Amino acid sequence: MAEEMDYASSGVDIDLEGSAVGALVGALSKSVRKSGELGAPVDLPGGFGGLIEFGDNYLALATDGVGSKLSIATALEQWTGVGIDCMAMNVNDLLCVGAEPIAFVDYIAVPKPDPEVHASIGASLAEACKRAKVTLAGGETASLPGIVTELDLSGTALGWLPKGGEITGVNIKKGDLLIGIPSSGVHSNGYSLVRKVVSQSGISWKDAAPFDVDMERIERFCDGPVTLGEIFLNPTRIYCDPIVEMINQGPCPRDSIHAICHVTGGGLSNLLRLHDSLGWNISNPLPILPEFEWIQTQGNISDKEMHRTFNMGCGMIIAVDSQDAEKVCEWLNTKVVGCEVIGEVVNNGRRVTHSNKAIVFEHY
Repeated sequence: MAEEMDYASSGVDIDLEGSAVGALVGALSKSVRKSGELGAPVDLPGGFGGLIEFGDNYLALATDGVGSKLSIATALEQWTGVGIDCMAMNVNDLLCVGAEPIAFVDYIAVPKPDPEVHASIGASLAEACKRAKVTLAGGETASLPGIVTELDLSGTALGWLPKGGEITGVNIKKGDLLIGIPSSGVHSNGYSLVRKVVSQSGISWKDAAPFDVDMERIERFCDGPVTLGEIFLNPTRIYCDPIVEMINQGPCPRDSIHAICHVTGGGLSNLLRLHDSLGWNISNPLPILPEFEWIQTQGNISDKEMHRTFNMGCGMIIAVDSQDAEKVCEWLNTKVVGCEVIGEVVNNGRRVTHSNKAIVFEHY
């Protein structure tokens, strides 16, 4: 049997990253803008997006990048999805605080500019703006020979919400039901581990995928059988539609939506960011997508490590008052097929539990 792999063995230590972020935040000074002033910070648990005061409204900000998924795009010279990935990683975080994304700026770092590559990325960002319904307000391209060895893409998204409309997790209570919204695939997290698994599998990105997939969710760029590269470059789902409508004009009052979790790096442990004492029991998980099953088998990766690294087929989780959960789930299914009630909020300590007893998380 192959040696067991984990995310740390591929070069990414989630615990070390958490410690580094904590050290960074601890070294930051308090804002010079005081409460009540334009731009004053708003305390918010979770950290999916930052809020600042802006008159009768709040502005929300999030920044993120595509990560090492770009190495696959570089290898295949295929950029059609990376702008969508960059947008998704940012606007999906804004949705978690109840904000409607409205604008975006991008940052591209390259060892050497390439007009064709930049044109492809521009087209991808334009498509991302359509899906997220935002304005591309600007950006920056930096040529950094000697600092970067291949293209890197990141961005920052701006959103807004009325004061009193923020979704903070403060109203979460025991018995709230959790609704899972399917992902489109691996999205944009865990790619250092994906790349290590593929490099040791003997299969190339251009080879036909050695497993069956639902072709309707794969945005193809090759002819013939679907390739491994197409599956792992499939763009991250942008959840603005339906989440913005659900919050503002959906089937339940806004205050029945108690929390929203973007399942990114850290997998299900992201739920722990939403409340200081309550727990989360996933009793009816969404189906695991076949690419995750293949990664796990090829890399001999434990169930817990998989669920801490990847979304496993569930890209967003919404905590909803139990009285409204059924109609919210039905409404969501008219927008994204496959939404299900996957569990509930429990009062057995701050931890994530799962129908698979090997999967327990007590820290993010």
